[in-house]
Amino acid sequence: MHAPSEWTGLSGWGGLGQWGFVLAAFAALVLGGWQIERYRRGHDAARARAVRLAPIVAVLVCALWALIEATYGPGDPAALIADVARNLACLGLVYALFVDDGRHETVAPVRPVLVVLAVVELLQPALLVLRLRLGMDGLPDSHELVMIFEISVILRLLVITGALVLVHNLYVGAMGPQRQALRWTCGALALIWGYDLNFYTMVYLVNAMPAQLVGLRALVALLGMGVLGMGAMRERSQARFSPSRAVAFQSLSLLVIGGYMLLMVAVAQSVAWLGGGATMLTQLGFVFATTVLVLVLVPSQRLRGWLNVMVSKHFFQHRYDYRAEWLRFTRTIGQGHSVQGLGGQETGDATSLHARVVQALADITDSPRGALLVPADNGDLVLAARWQWPTLDVPAQAMPAHSVAFFEQSGFIVDLDEVRRGVDHRGEACATPGWMAQDEAIWALVPLVHFDRLVGLVALGRPPLARKLDWEDFDLLRVAGHQIASTIAENNGQLALLEASRFDEFNRRIAFVMHDIKNLASQLSLLARNAERHADNPEFRKDMLLTLGNAADKLNALLARLSRYGTGHGGERLVPVDAGALAQRLVARWQGMPVEVVIGRADPCLVMVSPETLEQVLVHLVQNALDASGPGMPVRIEVSGEGETGSVAVVDSGCGMSAEFVRNGLFKPFVSTKPGGFGIGAFEARELVRAMRGSLDVESREGLGSRFVVRLPLAAQSPPDLPPFDLVTEQKVA
Repeated sequence: MHAPSEWTGLSGWGGLGQWGFVLAAFAALVLGGWQIERYRRGHDAARARAVRLAPIVAVLVCALWALIEATYGPGDPAALIADVARNLACLGLVYALFVDDGRHETVAPVRPVLVVLAVVELLQPALLVLRLRLGMDGLPDSHELVMIFEISVILRLLVITGALVLVHNLYVGAMGPQRQALRWTCGALALIWGYDLNFYTMVYLVNAMPAQLVGLRALVALLGMGVLGMGAMRERSQARFSPSRAVAFQSLSLLVIGGYMLLMVAVAQSVAWLGGGATMLTQLGFVFATTVLVLVLVPSQRLRGWLNVMVSKHFFQHRYDYRAEWLRFTRTIGQGHSVQGLGGQETGDATSLHARVVQALADITDSPRGALLVPADNGDLVLAARWQWPTLDVPAQAMPAHSVAFFEQSGFIVDLDEVRRGVDHRGEACATPGWMAQDEAIWALVPLVHFDRLVGLVALGRPPLARKLDWEDFDLLRVAGHQIASTIAENNGQLALLEASRFDEFNRRIAFVMHDIKNLASQLSLLARNAERHADNPEFRKDMLLTLGNAADKLNALLARLSRYGTGHGGERLVPVDAGALAQRLVARWQGMPVEVVIGRADPCLVMVSPETLEQVLVHLVQNALDASGPGMPVRIEVSGEGETGSVAVVDSGCGMSAEFVRNGLFKPFVSTKPGGFGIGAFEARELVRAMRGSLDVESREGLGSRFVVRLPLAAQSPPDLPPFDLVTEQKVA
């Protein structure tokens, strides 16, 4: 028999075992001190006194056992006695847990088993005395000593086996709430005794205590104290350690790095043990390969996403840290502190509100890109903004009005992966446009509903680590969507107020214009009255011509300041007008300019209009086309008729306009691309055409030119007696 009686040094497995027992004793003492302090302060006073003292006694005895093992070594008689005391204390803890669990009918058969196990364990001191007596007689390696050693090990295995059976019955027989409280304590006891079962089995087979197994036994004891401490804290304290997601992510990263370092050390050491002439070359090759692997994986966004998912899934009850998410959400929405201006432009230098809206939602699900669709005048959804998604191909009609009604009424968040698999919960498959279902890069659709009205729809791009959306995603996206919808609605209200203030400013300017015109009218009226009496006076005629010239100059200056061609005429009737003849007559205004008229039909194109109003609209469109075209570039007026409508198109090949400007800025009052432009010409032209029961359509491409089409009802299709139209009334109706 080879049972070492003392540590051979502080190196190798012996040193590892000694330090492991020292740390285990320290951990047990700390835990015992904490439990004594709780006992002294009267915590858990409702429990029986013996039940409250059993864990304290067990932990302190374990600390004493670990100290003796570290001091004398595993084969010393003092260590053997300490081993007996530790097992008896742990058996007492098991009995106390049975009593505390309230299973009175099962405690009775447990008592005899515990008594038998305690008696068997108390045979160890007797065997130790017998072994010491034979050793003193000069028979250190006798057959009797070997037999005593084997009997001691067999008895120890019997006690450990019985103790493990009791721990198993204690945990399995407990009810749900009790099982939660017993989990950690039973786990610690099973860990310590489970390793001892294997340890003494190996000791019996080799008839010695291997230093490697003794060192591992010390580490298992240290781990068992840690698990026992967790059990005591979970059982007696409601306080829970709740690290932030950032700390958990960093801790997991440190564990991954530590595991990687241990792997490198183990592999390098294994290569060194193999020996051979290629040892150094193999080590260098391994270091080079692992370094390249780290440089490839560490910057990987997919790896970081996987770590985040693992942390959220295994460390926290909820996927999201709602406080951090809401702070980031509000910071993204509010950054720049600017209000989106008329025509989709910002009043400050910040990112557009629509882009920030997409970013705020995309950050929640770690989506790298997204897009926002908003309702157009006809109820369809059109593209309003992109966020980091320039390659998304969005049709002009991104979503028809009937699909908009579905999202407006249900507020349903669509997981497009489910739609592609044929899953249809509430009819979202029919409401989802085909181009969205076909584009695998689009991951989810989040409606933005404000007071039962859809103000937008956000399409989120697929994240690097794709996953299935769950209830927590839906709840958070729905709440964030309502907040964003309120923000957009508030911004639209501010736009309406801003536009109203601009109109108020415009009205004040008109008041000054009316004052100037009134002065001119008074001056001309006085001149007309004096002309009746002094028309024959040459000096009067000379002064009259000078006055008329000054009045004309003032009127021209006034018109130049207005930069427009007048306003609509209230009370005029719609009459049949040949649009082609009217266009031919207008060409004379631009003599020397490349303006031509093309008639696309043989018979006259009679449309029901106010001649002066249609002339004003066409003059504005042609002048704009000339301004947008370069010198010598032609402007065409195309007159045609089809079905029930006649059309007059003004076509140029000038600089053109972007689709975003046509959608958000062209028909917005006070938004102009011309330096010093007033920005109401296109708006006024559209309203004049609408007042005549027509429409104004625009097609434009940057660098290719623009095409403005005025569509009006043909005279043959119009009601016989149309009432006079008033521009102000028609604008309100429109």
